Amino acid sequence: MKTAPIVLAAVVLSAFSVTGVALVAVTHQLMDGRIAENQRVAMQTKLESIIPDGQFDNDPLEDTVQVSARDLLGADSTRVYRVRKAGEPTAVILDPVVPDGYAGPIQLLVSVLRDGTIGGVRVLFHHETPGLGDKIEERKSDWVLSFDGKSLSDPTPERWAVKRDGGEFDQFTGATITPRAIVHAVKNTLIYVQQQGDTLFAPSTDSIAADGSSS
Repeated sequence: MKTAPIVLAAVVLSAFSVTGVALVAVTHQLMDGRIAENQRVAMQTKLESIIPDGQFDNDPLEDTVQVSARDLLGADSTRVYRVRKAGEPTAVILDPVVPDGYAGPIQLLVSVLRDGTIGGVRVLFHHETPGLGDKIEERKSDWVLSFDGKSLSDPTPERWAVKRDGGEFDQFTGATITPRAIVHAVKNTLIYVQQQGDTLFAPSTDSIAADGSSS
């Protein structure tokens, strides 16, 4: 006679378990979606901050291509965001890696306008020393803004270095390795874009190799 209550209790517990698992799954899915959307908005804000006003009407996040040029861009694969106005190319934004930061790799966003000048540089992530190397962040100092408007002719290639090395760009007091590495990486990004030219605006399904070939 006691079998029925035991079976009923088991059924109730099973129902609670299934409901709990379902709720966890739904919550996890909703959170993943929210995190992904927040990341998208954050990236979109960064991209727009280094594109001059009025120079684009597309969504660079949806107009990308992967390129491979470790020697110049610091990683086996680098994403290129293409910027267009009325269908015409106006800029490209790359996310090169600085492999030789003081405390490890640093990932950048570098926009290069159609005329070969830099629209802006931002740091996506780093592990540099707080109070020293972290001055590469825009919220910590305006150092990264010193790249705005620069090109391979202004300054000349030999001046693409920190002042301690005879170049154009400031270093930080007590921290030269970090700015030196970033200046070098930004220069290499400009060189890559100059070498590739219109190839960077090839169809999004293509992957562009260092020699400009597609696969």
